Amino acid sequence: MMYAVVITEFGGPEVLQVEEREIPEVGDNEVLIEVSAAGVNRPDIFQRKGNYPAPAGVVADISGLEVAGVVVGVGKAARGVKVGDRVMALLAGGGYAQYVAVDAMLCIVIPDHLPFVEAAGMPETIFTVWHNVFERGELVKGERFLVHGGAGGIGSAAIQLAHLFGAEVFTTVGSSDKISFVQELGASAIVNYKESDFEEVWSGVGMDVILDSIGGSYFEKNINILSEEGRLVVINAMQGAKVELNLIKMMQKRVHLTGSTLRSRSIEFKRSLADAIRRQVMPLVDKGAYKTPIAEVFSYKDASAAHALMESRFFQGKIILGF
Repeated sequence: MMYAVVITEFGGPEVLQVEEREIPEVGDNEVLIEVSAAGVNRPDIFQRKGNYPAPAGVVADISGLEVAGVVVGVGKAARGVKVGDRVMALLAGGGYAQYVAVDAMLCIVIPDHLPFVEAAGMPETIFTVWHNVFERGELVKGERFLVHGGAGGIGSAAIQLAHLFGAEVFTTVGSSDKISFVQELGASAIVNYKESDFEEVWSGVGMDVILDSIGGSYFEKNINILSEEGRLVVINAMQGAKVELNLIKMMQKRVHLTGSTLRSRSIEFKRSLADAIRRQVMPLVDKGAYKTPIAEVFSYKDASAAHALMESRFFQGKIILGF
């Protein structure tokens, strides 16, 4: 048996309770990981509230999309990792638990010097940013890149990777104390959206790629500040999913509009993405150029407090659960 953080009913953070569950069985292509740490992400909040159900075949009442730990079991057809390896892994759910079973090719071996709490905050953010910014958004060196909410998990990952690959990085934050934080990550231009309108500040700048998780009123503003041939990549719609698009403006600027979700994508797609991250991002992790900024580490027994912190927005970087 193992302990897991369970969604006992849909609602606030208090519905998260620790319960005993059976240790997952390992499939032929899977490995069993003894979890040392798990990342907390905004989709976990949505799932707890009943707005983001787990895909078919994934445990429905245990959140958690990323973990780090040690491989303790290997399926008969699993490849790429072995018992004893220190790994981080991308999951479709079930990460708030002492053990998880996951496709072996979605595990990435981590350097010996990398703490589990830092590694646990990488998979969901790096997979999301690499695919959306560099594959779908086709960001290249010298371009102007804007990510909204730069102090959060996705934002801090996007700023670092865009900066490391030579882009000029713009971002928005919700308080003045977050400005120095995103500057240290590599942002060179920052707007406090509670004090200024980013569209007015950056009118005429011409963003080449924008990564947006807000939607709502941000959509039109993003279109307005895109350069010709600019790419708008949407990964969430926290302010609202229904927006208006001026088709004439889109045609005149030759705007590329795209977006994606990661959780429901196929294992084959995620395996391919994991391979790209091993090649492109892990060398930066290995030499310490890319890091996970940690906001706070909670015991899994205090998962409700971790969720409350995430919903407060008064944090910088990643929130982690320790096991």
